[in-house]
Amino acid sequence: MTKMNQGILYVVATPIGNLDDMSPRARRTLAEVALIAAEDTRHTGMLLSHFGIRTPLIAMHEHNEAQKTPMLVEKLLAGFSLALVSDAGTPLISDPGFNLVRAARAAGIRVIPIPGACALIAALSVSGLPTDRFVFEGFLPSKAVARRKRLAELATDTRTLVFYESIHRLKESLSDMVQMLGGERHSLIAREITKLHEEICDGTLTQLLDQVESDSFAIQGEVVLVVAGDTQFSPAETTLDIERLLKILLTAMPVKQAVVLAVKITGLNKNQLYQKALVLSEKNPPEEV
Repeated sequence: MTKMNQGILYVVATPIGNLDDMSPRARRTLAEVALIAAEDTRHTGMLLSHFGIRTPLIAMHEHNEAQKTPMLVEKLLAGFSLALVSDAGTPLISDPGFNLVRAARAAGIRVIPIPGACALIAALSVSGLPTDRFVFEGFLPSKAVARRKRLAELATDTRTLVFYESIHRLKESLSDMVQMLGGERHSLIAREITKLHEEICDGTLTQLLDQVESDSFAIQGEVVLVVAGDTQFSPAETTLDIERLLKILLTAMPVKQAVVLAVKITGLNKNQLYQKALVLSEKNPPEEV
């Protein structure tokens, strides 16, 4: 239960590029709290300076969040209200802050969101892809094997898929998506959203890969990648039947043989079935006879 003399933790969204997206409520909140926990105090300091806000800053990022959280919770319990911000956009969306919010709520402290810009929602809203059901995957693994394994797990998901990706790894991720998800899926790349050099382009995964590989695509900035969900497996029962088929085959034969037979039975993509079989074989290793 929240006590009246406790402070409030405000989770404040900040612009992802265009400073005009800073809401009056966000400006007022940041000016009135006792302290702002920021991912990068230099970056946030410039934002505050632009709006004439002089509230003290404390650095809280992925490397020190666990260490700083108890002290910040103590301040909140002592009656000081605090704000949590990330470098850009809505805090906790692939950014630090989860530990602080969880600890504050566990201590009975009121946590209030101050909504605003969010890159994944901005990109999704202009993608032209279904938004009634979508899944945010954040950043894919940096290692190729782990990345392909995760994409294989997502290959039959019918929801729209949303990813953040490093501009320097975009080509590799798109190449793996073409292989694991199929090159004909409609997709969208949103780069530098709301900034001066904003670029939004759509097409099939193959077309986007060709564009990124060309000299016409600027290799800089922040990227959101939106990918159509799978339509080949629309009924939920179909996905379950495929998993069941692979599980049965894997009890009787090695992965490669199971996949060859599964391709003959279903007519589905070999690479997708192979990666799915690998995942299933790891989760359910064959029993010893």
